[in-house]
Amino acid sequence: MNCQQATQLISESQDRSLTGVEKISLKFHTMMCSGCKNFSLQVPFLSQAMKAYAKGLDEAGVDDAKQ
Repeated sequence: MNCQQATQLISESQDRSLTGVEKISLKFHTMMCSGCKNFSLQVPFLSQAMKAYAKGLDEAGVDDAKQ
């Protein structure tokens, strides 16, 4: 697995459950790659931040088309 594949799986893991093979491959990759490990730790935070931001826009009645 290369870093591009790993970051893709990390991102996808926010929207779907990874298969067993994907989880194992990703685990081995992040054990060897500090960049992807850091990315895997940051993605959940970024996902929550984006959801909170979007919720704030919805509550404020901001139209997405205006942005």
